[in-house]
Amino acid sequence: MSASKRIRVGVIFGGRSGEHEVSLRSAASVLGAIDPEKYEVVPIGITPQGHWIAGGDPMAALTSGEAAAAPAALIGEPGQPSIKALEPIDQETSAMRATAPLDVIFPVLHGPFGEDGTVQGLLELADIPYVGAGVVGSAVGMDKVIFKSVMTAYGIPVLPYRLVLRSEWEVNPDRVLKALEESLHYPMFVKPANLGSSVGISKADSREGLVRALGEASRYDRRLVVEQGIDAREIEVSVLGNEDPIASIPGEIIPGDEFYSYTDKYLSDEAQLLIPAPLDEVTTQKAQEIAIKAFKAIDCAGLGRVDFLLDSQTGELWMNEINTIPGFTSISMYPRLWEASGLPYPELIDRLIMLALDRHMDKARSQTSYSSGSR
Repeated sequence: MSASKRIRVGVIFGGRSGEHEVSLRSAASVLGAIDPEKYEVVPIGITPQGHWIAGGDPMAALTSGEAAAAPAALIGEPGQPSIKALEPIDQETSAMRATAPLDVIFPVLHGPFGEDGTVQGLLELADIPYVGAGVVGSAVGMDKVIFKSVMTAYGIPVLPYRLVLRSEWEVNPDRVLKALEESLHYPMFVKPANLGSSVGISKADSREGLVRALGEASRYDRRLVVEQGIDAREIEVSVLGNEDPIASIPGEIIPGDEFYSYTDKYLSDEAQLLIPAPLDEVTTQKAQEIAIKAFKAIDCAGLGRVDFLLDSQTGELWMNEINTIPGFTSISMYPRLWEASGLPYPELIDRLIMLALDRHMDKARSQTSYSSGSR
């Protein structure tokens, strides 16, 4: 690629998840901040039903439905990576026409069918560089139960929790409630195992509240996580890099609600973001070290926001979760922490794209075939 040629970046947003609207907000910020002199952007939308659209103005088509955008697809096979426009020939037949070839993909997709390894798998099959974690890192980071298991294996402390299957809850709710109350105490937090942005998360202070919380979480996932609630401060650290990642200064969230809810994050102005977090030097360094350790443990890449709970009584840091595609609006915690650490938003986008290209080049060095006679 010549120095004068702009890098063609496909920015994917929307998606078939409960975090569709969050994705649109994040992508709008990326599209507004990316340097047009360095990058040629190809916006790619995914509708809530999972249909891909490109051409025209996919963002306007998804936000207002007023703009036109054509059906499109990305074919999961190596070759010249490009978005294919789907053009109708007759009522039953469509043809695929290659549009702009792509140098790299920037997925700005939150939640299932985007942050969980599914889209990453498609991009791996297409052999195209992409920003962020691979299939394994994405899937493990998305699944709260598997993630906690990996953290425990690496000696990173997580709060007591229990997995509840939706089928168990629907068939025998009394047994589920009894088991939870025997192993945990109120308050408890109930979450869908594979969703972020606080969608479907509730705090339960009583059995009645626990029943409501389990019912709410089961709307979004077949696997539910019930965690021990504690009096804690919410601390977040942004991580950037591939095999030698770095950590930002920590930030702290002061929720305007009982916890950092969806309303707090996106609909009200009551939550406060303290950057840097008012922590002593030892706790700051510990949070950064654990954040990098967790990032490496799940083979994350590119970016990740690591969330902690800091026990208000004991000062102990508990790992909460890692977001492999964190909120990316200009006021989201991930880019704001890097801004405060000396890396402005447009330069952060540059760094992530370069990390994606570097990682793809490194993976290309690996053999994909084997012959017993070769050395």
